[in-house]
Amino acid sequence: MDNDEPLEPETKDESDSVSAPQSSDETLYCEAEASVAAEKEKPAQESSETDLEIEDTEKFFTTGQKELYLEACKLVGVVPVSYFIRNMEESYVNLNHHGLGPNGTKAIAIALVNISDNDLGLEGARILSEFLQNNTSSLFSLQLSGNNFKKESAELFCQALSNNYRIKSLDLSHNQFCDKAGEYLGQMLAINVGLQSLDLSWNHLYIRGVVALCNGLRSNVSLKKLDLSMNSFGNEGAAALGEVLRLNSYLTYLDLSSNNITNDGLSKISRALELNESLKVLKLFLNPISMDGAVLLILSIKRNPKSKMEDIDISNVLVSEQFVKILDGVCAIHPQLDVLYKSVQALSAKKTPFTWTNPVKLIQSYADQNKISILDFFRSLNPSGELMMPVGEFRKAMIQQNKVPINRYQVRELIKKLGEKTGMVDFSFLTMTRS
Repeated sequence: MDNDEPLEPETKDESDSVSAPQSSDETLYCEAEASVAAEKEKPAQESSETDLEIEDTEKFFTTGQKELYLEACKLVGVVPVSYFIRNMEESYVNLNHHGLGPNGTKAIAIALVNISDNDLGLEGARILSEFLQNNTSSLFSLQLSGNNFKKESAELFCQALSNNYRIKSLDLSHNQFCDKAGEYLGQMLAINVGLQSLDLSWNHLYIRGVVALCNGLRSNVSLKKLDLSMNSFGNEGAAALGEVLRLNSYLTYLDLSSNNITNDGLSKISRALELNESLKVLKLFLNPISMDGAVLLILSIKRNPKSKMEDIDISNVLVSEQFVKILDGVCAIHPQLDVLYKSVQALSAKKTPFTWTNPVKLIQSYADQNKISILDFFRSLNPSGELMMPVGEFRKAMIQQNKVPINRYQVRELIKKLGEKTGMVDFSFLTMTRS
């Protein structure tokens, strides 16, 4: 969100509307309190509704949230709750005994930005889309999962986002967009230059929807993360995505889990990966892919000297020792790569105890022998000396360093122990002193 704005005095309209009779259950009564100025003049003990200090009220909200809340109240037909306006930025707000009702609650949910699982439907989509079209500088992220949005809602959002380039992250998962919505989304992505993360998982997009989406995605120059898992678009959708990966040089994260993609569809994606220079994460979990398809996939990375691929998830695919040997060769060329797969039992039994030696203990032993701290060791991996590194760079540095004997399985475990978040490994919390 942009700059904070001082809280404007509550208007006469709000105060007048409190005493207005409610004609039906459709217009729900929400308690409106005295003005901020009057509230400031009262002694603290006279406030019966909150213990929060309301001096310096400006800090309690940002422009976008207040305006969005007032717009939502107007469109769903409820009186704004001034207590909520004053305290909407607090981590805890007690709204007991405010007579919110379902519409009042819906208006507040919309203002809180993360409004997943609220069954907003078409009415909620209209409120949000009108706000996004009228105010292009307030919100940067929207989480709208599970709100019973259908193709009509998708059309509204896409119209708004065709002009609003401030939204960077949008979660529309677990809705009911279906194929037609894919057309609207594709048209929006073709011209939007702001959106960087889009979650469309669990949306019944199927084949036509994803193909239409891909038509717009080919020319998109801003989207980096796309989640299309659980949409059942099969090999035709995979082929369309393969064409996107040939042309698009901006996507870095693509989740295609559980989409009924077989080796045929994977072959289209694999051919595109021989040319792609941007994708870092590819998730193909729970697709009916065999080991032959998996081999084809990793060989496509081997053939691409400029591949940036760091993580591939095919963890339901059962592989043999032959696959592991091929993967070893690929990782020798691309040490930043890690592939999750399912090993056969015989292969698992062949792993030596060394393979599973605690990597932290190995590093600590080296640090003790050389009278340095473990933090010094990790800092030496980063040319900049900083205490955070992108996952791929960290994995590559660990594999290529020659101070501690460590393999890629141990590096994977090490990354988990260090708590990888948002694509970064952070070892700043390691405070061990020199021995």
